[in-house]
Amino acid sequence: MAPTTTPEKSEIPLRSRIFADLTPLRLSPDYRRLWCGNTISWMGQQMTALAVSLQVYALTHSTFAVGLVGLCSLVPLVVFGLYGGAIADTVDRRTLGLYSAAGATAMSVTLAAAAVAGYHRVWLLYTVVALQAVCFAMNSPARSSMIPRLLPPEQLPAANALNSLTSNLGLMGGPMLGGVIVGLWGYQAAYLIDVAAFGGALYAMWRLPSMRPDQGEGPRRRASVLDGLRFLATRPNLRMTFFSDLAAMVLAQPRALFPAVAVLWFAGDAKTVGLLVAAPAVGAVLGGLFSGWLGGIRRHGLAILIAVAAWGAAIACFGLSRHLWLGLFFLAVAGCADTISMVFRSTMLQAATPDAMRGRLQGVFIVVVAGGPRLGDFLAGTAADLTSPATAVIGGGLACVLVVTALGLGRRAFARYDARDPQP
Repeated sequence: MAPTTTPEKSEIPLRSRIFADLTPLRLSPDYRRLWCGNTISWMGQQMTALAVSLQVYALTHSTFAVGLVGLCSLVPLVVFGLYGGAIADTVDRRTLGLYSAAGATAMSVTLAAAAVAGYHRVWLLYTVVALQAVCFAMNSPARSSMIPRLLPPEQLPAANALNSLTSNLGLMGGPMLGGVIVGLWGYQAAYLIDVAAFGGALYAMWRLPSMRPDQGEGPRRRASVLDGLRFLATRPNLRMTFFSDLAAMVLAQPRALFPAVAVLWFAGDAKTVGLLVAAPAVGAVLGGLFSGWLGGIRRHGLAILIAVAAWGAAIACFGLSRHLWLGLFFLAVAGCADTISMVFRSTMLQAATPDAMRGRLQGVFIVVVAGGPRLGDFLAGTAADLTSPATAVIGGGLACVLVVTALGLGRRAFARYDARDPQP
């Protein structure tokens, strides 16, 4: 592993201070394989997610049935997210990552085999989606907990920016590619490509060294979910990373209102809705591509507060806009701010958490990331029904700014958090 001394800003190439810093990929072959494998497999998973939704609609002609696909994924993520984190703090994380990736591969094989055999049953699709979510809930804490063992601390922001690129490019490109493949060659083609894509993740996990969690001296014991929650309850800086994210995702999440505002504000149609959905993802990708400067920031807590406030302000400005391209611009700004917040929240979780607790904290991260936006959808939809879409969007954005400001004032030490001395 490279030494942990932080390079002077003048020593960092200009390209790395502007564009995404690729140093983690050059520095660690293990991380490079892990990132490449996850990027390929994540793209395949997003293709499969769209193909399943299309297949469910083709079988049922019901949007409610398609909505249940999301519920079948959400519930296992929330239920097994914490449990998967506890397992990641008990067993060899490489083994857990390998087995859970193999399980997800088996689920894609099941979908492909059923499609090839002409066995089209909605219950099978729901079951596979739920089991895929279980595998993800087991795999993600293990994989995220490995990164601080593969890279020096000063490279964690760059690594998390690269991970954000993987996530957002998959969310953008996977469904588009999946739609084309299903249209040309059918559902089985998308599922078979997903099976092949999982090969990258399996190979990367297989090549990793053993990574048992560091539990210090003494006999090893089973990690407890409750112990992880108790640890979080006594670590104010780590708690703040979750509170700030919930302020953004619950209070200022306009996604559920896009179909309504596309018609009411922009006189648009389904294509307009697609643009609104894509705009935050485009901003998030741009935030990842131009993330090189993030490595020079040491006040991670302050950066999170500013980024979350920027998200809320951009959402409020979107609520005031009545020109489509201006609205798309503000949504892209919000997406970029979300990427910045995610990079520093992930870095704080990895750097300020003891290795023996990293899996459980990553499990909490999954629950917040999976559940927060869904709760935000419900709150925004309810507020819009009681008032109006404009009031819901503008009020939600302003509420986010006010709440994150109050959080920062109430916990001033969070704004003073210094990456050179990470304190949980």
